[in-house]
Amino acid sequence: MKPTLSPTIRRRRLARILRDLREETGQTLEIVAQRTGVPKTTIGRLETAELKRIRSGQLDELARVYGVSEEAWKSLHQLAKDANERGWWSKYKDVFRSSGLPSFEIEASYIRTYEAQVIPGLLQTPQYTRAVFTGTMSVPPENVQRYVDGRRQRQEILDRLYPPEYVAVIDEAALRRPAGSWEDLTEQLRHLTQMAQRPRVTIHVLPFSAGMHGANLGGFQIMDFPEPTDPTIAYVENPTSILFLEEEDEIRRYDAMWREAHSASLTAAQSVDFLHGMITSLEGEA
Repeated sequence: MKPTLSPTIRRRRLARILRDLREETGQTLEIVAQRTGVPKTTIGRLETAELKRIRSGQLDELARVYGVSEEAWKSLHQLAKDANERGWWSKYKDVFRSSGLPSFEIEASYIRTYEAQVIPGLLQTPQYTRAVFTGTMSVPPENVQRYVDGRRQRQEILDRLYPPEYVAVIDEAALRRPAGSWEDLTEQLRHLTQMAQRPRVTIHVLPFSAGMHGANLGGFQIMDFPEPTDPTIAYVENPTSILFLEEEDEIRRYDAMWREAHSASLTAAQSVDFLHGMITSLEGEA
């Protein structure tokens, strides 16, 4: 799969550049609005990445007032062009919601996740995903296949030529929770052992024997990006809301929780052995 850019990431990057340019020139939103004719609210929405459609004429006026070079001007327009594109996930707004997780995953270079209740989405088999959404009772039966298809498309980032580094810490509870038939669960566990063989995928099992740990409050994901100026993002989801966090103190807290869970988990090799043991046990019970 050819790497795909993320309009969301590009819009956030453009917003940060425009905000920095304004602040470096010592101008307020009011002054820039007066000098460019671009409404203050529009400039504000540009600087907070809330404006979904970026007009080239307004960008030209801002570049003129900020005195940017021709090379910088071209870069701004390329970012704006990229930000106006639509990602594949736009077809699944009902599944991922607005500005969903795939728009960040697609450009991430390093993804760390902790899951306590279910297998991480990027590592699920179609049958397991179907069982998850059938079991929640929050998705109408006729829509479950869309959720399965959307999740499978998300997973393609791990199949591309240059995939992100992906490290998952999975609580033993998620591994033992039945999902579908025993054949479905066995297939899922085998899939985890196969994914663990990939050079940029690492899976750690957090066993019950580890006791309490810093990530007991629930699952989350942390994403880093190849562009140094793109901030690390923590993703947290619950039944009623989705949070994308990037403040330094918030990231430090989630980083500490993930590291504690990671430290308490089995090594990669031990985790694969653990999974093989579970598979053998399930096959013996069949």
